[in-house]
Amino acid sequence: MNGFSLFKRLKLAKLLADNNKLIYSMITLRAFKRHDTCQIVTILNDQQVARYLSSKIPFPYTQADAQWWINHGSKFGIIKAIEVDGLCVGCIGVTPGEFEYSRNGEIGYWLSQQYWGQGIITQAIKLICKEAFDSSELNRIFATVFSGNIGSIKALTKAEFSLEAQLKQAIYKNNQFYDAIILSLLKNHQPNLN
Repeated sequence: MNGFSLFKRLKLAKLLADNNKLIYSMITLRAFKRHDTCQIVTILNDQQVARYLSSKIPFPYTQADAQWWINHGSKFGIIKAIEVDGLCVGCIGVTPGEFEYSRNGEIGYWLSQQYWGQGIITQAIKLICKEAFDSSELNRIFATVFSGNIGSIKALTKAEFSLEAQLKQAIYKNNQFYDAIILSLLKNHQPNLN
């Protein structure tokens, strides 16, 4: 039995802040490190993981892409590696808007397929939103989700994001149209971390 089966049955511990890490039960959100390179490349070369990601993320994904991400790309906004049992298993971040949208942030994330369906992303969403609201002047965090990405919609809903809109055929990727599902969370409606 791996730790994630146990994870499902355990009541989650309280949030701890420790040296710029967010720790919640078995999940740690931390800065990316050089030794994450191979893991990032492996995860982002999984077609199921990349399927609903922005085309801004290259596919196939190379070591050079991962090194750029670790050294530069992950420095804009509040962006963290998702760590479980000492291993980088994903990424989550909130990128603030600009000008009149400066009190809005867009959340984005990806997770290794072997960790799907275990509540990890829902907890990571709650943690990153708490950090973003507590450390900035953001009032609203939103997600734009491909209509086919049911798992992501469920995770955001469990993290108390509310459906705002469905933009018909607003996304075009790999010769296919998708509706864009917009969900958001306001600062004064933050979810309980339990």
